[in-house]
Amino acid sequence: MNIVKTIADLRAAVSRARGEGKRIGFVPTMGNLHAGHIALVKKAGQRADFVVASIFVNPLQFGPNEDLDNYPRTLAADQDKLFEAGCHLLFAPSVEEMYPHGQAQQTIVRVPGVSEGLCGGSRPGHFDGVSTVVNKLFNMVLPDLAVFGQKDFQQLAVIRTMVRDLNMPVQILSEPIVRAADGLALSSRNGYLSADERATAPALYRTLSQLDVAIRGGRRDYPTLIAEGLSALQAAGLRPDYLEIRNAIDLQPVSERSTELVILAAAYLGKTRLIDNLLVDIHTSA
Repeated sequence: MNIVKTIADLRAAVSRARGEGKRIGFVPTMGNLHAGHIALVKKAGQRADFVVASIFVNPLQFGPNEDLDNYPRTLAADQDKLFEAGCHLLFAPSVEEMYPHGQAQQTIVRVPGVSEGLCGGSRPGHFDGVSTVVNKLFNMVLPDLAVFGQKDFQQLAVIRTMVRDLNMPVQILSEPIVRAADGLALSSRNGYLSADERATAPALYRTLSQLDVAIRGGRRDYPTLIAEGLSALQAAGLRPDYLEIRNAIDLQPVSERSTELVILAAAYLGKTRLIDNLLVDIHTSA
């Protein structure tokens, strides 16, 4: 696996691979890699001949009171994991390489509609930062396909919408959430949890699972279900940010005619913000 830190070196390496007739797969990350990230890299390897991963903690998507400075940076360990997963090229740029004219002067890519509410409501400007950096990375790598995880479900929807609306020739693939044995969705931020908080954290997934069972069992009183779920989260010791049931296709509000749903939640444990979601296909319900 080769490691490059400049856009020029990245483009040169990808150009050589493309000149050899190779299909380019891309996995953008912020590092501190876990099994969920590795699943994305392996999926890219199944669908492409040359896999590029990036590690860049993007300041543009962090709010003023968020954890940019403390976000875990584990580049050496990440390199080993990427090599073992079959990654061919790692792009690990500096902030100055990505934003040479400064963040304040950076052109911003905004995806309206799907980026609003949910995490977009709780973290103003977050998805503008995500769509901007992914747009830049796509222009640098020019991949045939890119793989994103379903844990950040709204992010996945934002990227898909951006690619569609801007006519980008990139196939967007998704990979299911990778979970710990107790159900907690793997996340770099799980490392912030104390031992007691880590023991409590699976209550988020359990609550979503209970709602999933209720919907599959025929309940359609969505406001009541959400109220019950919020109460369950609070009773378990979590501080809910949001809990919503939306259409899985476009994240619009759910209706009686909706058949492909997604239950989305964010909640705090101490200072750590956890997110999770579950897809519900009513077509397959009992």
